[in-house]
Amino acid sequence: MLKKMHELTHGDRGIITKVEGQGRVRRRLFDMGVTPGAPVTFIKKAPLGDPIEIKIRGYDLTLRKDEAALITLELKIGEDK
Repeated sequence: MLKKMHELTHGDRGIITKVEGQGRVRRRLFDMGVTPGAPVTFIKKAPLGDPIEIKIRGYDLTLRKDEAALITLELKIGEDK
């Protein structure tokens, strides 16, 4: 099941399949390790929904909602969260 990163809920896990965007934004995401094939665990969302916190490549990363909307994941379903 494909989902955008900003649509995830607490404990969701998946693999990045696509990173959209152009120029500096895309480059910044890649520099932070947000690349296709990277495993991601959704940790939490701020009270108003922006920003969100994820675990990727062994560290916690905070992204703005508009940045997270550029990232598509394949959710891992049926596994323990």
